[in-house]
Amino acid sequence: MPSRLGPYRTREIAVEIGMDRAGDVSGVEVSTTARRVGEIETAIDDAKLCIVETSSEALGRNEERVFRHAITCLCSSATRRDGSRYRPCTPRYGRGQYRPLKRRALPRQEKSEVERILVGLKRAVDYNVRVRVRGDGSGVETDGVKMSINPFDEIALEEALRIRERGEAGEVVVLSIGPADAQQQLRTGLAMGADRAILVQSDTELDALDRARIFHAVARRETPDLVLLGKQAIDDDNSQTGQMLAAIWDRPQATFASKLVLGDGKASVTREVDAGLETIEVDLPAVVTVDLRLNEPRYVKLPDIMKAKKKPLDTIPVEDLGIESSPALEVTRYAPPDARKKGVMVGSVGELVEALKQKGLV
Repeated sequence: MPSRLGPYRTREIAVEIGMDRAGDVSGVEVSTTARRVGEIETAIDDAKLCIVETSSEALGRNEERVFRHAITCLCSSATRRDGSRYRPCTPRYGRGQYRPLKRRALPRQEKSEVERILVGLKRAVDYNVRVRVRGDGSGVETDGVKMSINPFDEIALEEALRIRERGEAGEVVVLSIGPADAQQQLRTGLAMGADRAILVQSDTELDALDRARIFHAVARRETPDLVLLGKQAIDDDNSQTGQMLAAIWDRPQATFASKLVLGDGKASVTREVDAGLETIEVDLPAVVTVDLRLNEPRYVKLPDIMKAKKKPLDTIPVEDLGIESSPALEVTRYAPPDARKKGVMVGSVGELVEALKQKGLV
């Protein structure tokens, strides 16, 4: 079907915007139309200009309607420096020309349930890597080993992003504690969609209590309304940091969350217990640790990785927080599990029972 775009065919729309409106200009409507329309390139440069160039020769009526709506949303979200608004031209005003609209107030948005969500990301050995113990038994081999975000923390970040996308949160901040190499995991979190990242740099190994104290110190600075953590890390499997943070912070906690709903200054959490599912309600601010079945994290795309390089990442030495490491436990030696013994074939049930009795299993 031939195109009926009229003045919308092959056009440059140059609008002057503030940096705070950049996210609205490169909104969902434009990006989802890009694959159908042909080529839509959005660039925001230092001069705060957004240039959208469209080109299409064969669009159906449905695609044309979606594209018209996208361009309208794009122009209606932009303002000149004098406060006047832009809108697409009509044939009467000529191709490529624009007329300003009268200044009007933007529609009032409802206040988010939470202003800020703080998400913890721990750097751990990738779950697909086979863990090896060092020859001297001093720890786990990490040289040349792929490191990733702890899977449960990745689920926590995905849930925070979904809450923000529903308009229930204003900002998502990711926090990691560890060496400078942990910036890689924070950049991945920024690429997923987090707004800011904080690295509390510490080159020494910290236990769960020290990490909870660091989270508390950062929480006092950032004043989050919700703290999301993975229920446990796959390296030490302690499942302690979230609970300790709630105790130090003196705020409610909800652990092993498989569903999270915010509303009226409270969080309704469905958690998995031995007998099934349990739903509890806690007042905000609160600490919530998430379980495996809460969601499935999104895939990070290359353009998002490039954008993440421009997002702010603050590094804070652990000494600046006034936290002194005082581990209550000391690990003296690591050892791999015993190799699995070769199985034995038995000829009957009686021989099986007798073999189990000899091993002391029955």
